[in-house]
Amino acid sequence: MTFLPAVREALYRGGHRIHLVFNDGLTGTISFRRWLTGPVFEPLHDLDQFRRFFVDGGTVAWPTGADIAPETLHAAVAAG
Repeated sequence: MTFLPAVREALYRGGHRIHLVFNDGLTGTISFRRWLTGPVFEPLHDLDQFRRFFVDGGTVAWPTGADIAPETLHAAVAAG
């Protein structure tokens, strides 16, 4: 069976940074700015909008409908 990473917890750390805890125990804080391109992510440049994130379906999502694949987030945390 192939491992499927899932975000278990997400904590705001200032700016566009979120601390993530994954189902395999991997943890780390990363900046999300690199992914905030395109129309669905445009509202998230506003920190008030960005801070409205929540964990849904094993990843970080926003009320705007934006989300980022958990595999992408896991790889970013693993890379440091």
